[in-house]
Amino acid sequence: MRIEPWIAFLAALVLLAPGAVLADDLGDDDDPSSGYEIFDDPRLQRQYDLDRIAPFEDQAPLWDYVDPKLEALVLEELGKQGLQNAVRRRKLATVLVDISNLKKPRVASINGDVMMYAASLPKIAVLLGAFEKIAEGRMKLDARTEQALVDMIRVSSNTAATAMMNEVGKDYIARVLLSPRYRLYDPKHNGGLWVGKDYGKAGLWKRDPLHNLSHGATAMQVARYFYMLQRGRLVTPEYSAKMKEILSNPGIYHKFVGALAQVNPAADLFRKSGSWRTYHSDSVIVERGRRAYIAVALSDSPEGKYWLKKIIVAFDGIIFGKSWLHQTAGRPD
Repeated sequence: MRIEPWIAFLAALVLLAPGAVLADDLGDDDDPSSGYEIFDDPRLQRQYDLDRIAPFEDQAPLWDYVDPKLEALVLEELGKQGLQNAVRRRKLATVLVDISNLKKPRVASINGDVMMYAASLPKIAVLLGAFEKIAEGRMKLDARTEQALVDMIRVSSNTAATAMMNEVGKDYIARVLLSPRYRLYDPKHNGGLWVGKDYGKAGLWKRDPLHNLSHGATAMQVARYFYMLQRGRLVTPEYSAKMKEILSNPGIYHKFVGALAQVNPAADLFRKSGSWRTYHSDSVIVERGRRAYIAVALSDSPEGKYWLKKIIVAFDGIIFGKSWLHQTAGRPD
């Protein structure tokens, strides 16, 4: 059956507006006669069905901007650091995006669609959910809320994150991540950002449908988040700027931040990291002068926090062409 263009256009207007109906609001019944019921989770099935009717433009199609030369440089550096086995075993995932020309990013993705437990890094999804609800007028960006968001991001307060998750609503956050506007969790790309549990022993809501993770991410979806943020396409340009401000001035001096302080101290950093047991992750926008890049790394190894320090030095050297390109960051945090 042919879908009239005006129907697709109307659907886009409704679903792309801030505070609009999201993928999880489309009703409870799938049509069993369609023959396309391929997901057990009804929200993923509705997302898939919606794409068949009226596919939406990807606001951050970083997969389309993979640069083989940049990817080869990244693989070469990972090889020099002895990380080939970690890449092969999918214990390490990295994405580097040169955004010096924001409209023409250059992307290197190594295991970019591999989803891992990411600890506190997915708190950026809570930040997005909060600002979507603020834009709807259902939350106030008062001094208390802003301080909670700052504490959640800059010093990674679990108390602030749990309080904010419960205020925004875990189901609401999931619907934002699944929404056609963002697709920060997308089964076509093996999942992505997910927060389904309080940052504490209790408070489990729902693990992600594909990998059963309570706090998960893929490197590429985190990179997409930062790319949309940089372009002012998270919520509104004004709220994107506010979110970016909250991500500035990191309060935890380790991994990416600790290494960059040694090799590129003049850069401006906008960052969120996460660590739990063997899982170590970090993500950052690095800006200095006319050059800028997004870096994301996820790892599953006791050595992961040291891997990330070496990786960010290599990435910074690739983008800025510095003489320290072949050096490694020291082990001490």
